Amino acid sequence: MVFAGLNYLAVFVAAIGAFAFGAAYYGILGKKWMAALGKTEAELKGPHGKISPFPFILSFLAELVMAWALAGVLGHLGPGQVTVTNGAISAFFLWLGFVVTTVAVNNAYARRKLALTAIDSAHWLGVLVIEGVIIGAFGI
Repeated sequence: MVFAGLNYLAVFVAAIGAFAFGAAYYGILGKKWMAALGKTEAELKGPHGKISPFPFILSFLAELVMAWALAGVLGHLGPGQVTVTNGAISAFFLWLGFVVTTVAVNNAYARRKLALTAIDSAHWLGVLVIEGVIIGAFGI
């Protein structure tokens, strides 16, 4: 399926930017995140003492889909409206309406700590805003 006017390079670069942000973000907050999750580093590693690459691959693919969907939403703003500002604002509203609400509900039912919800939700806010800014800068 071809989406007329979609800038696939912008989507790909946005996903790379989002992934890089996540690496830095959890690199800084990794210990706090593990504490909020109630796990140790050893528990997160597999039987061979290594972290599986699967979550990282899944993360990049999810960020690629998010960037594609965000580009589609931004494209519906109309001609000349795909800007850095509109990208950031749209990303914030999508995060507020869909992402933080979903993370909060899922973590509430799982009886996870509020700190985990805050850490993960802030990560997804950063991801979406970075993607929105990059897509807005490239244009559709």
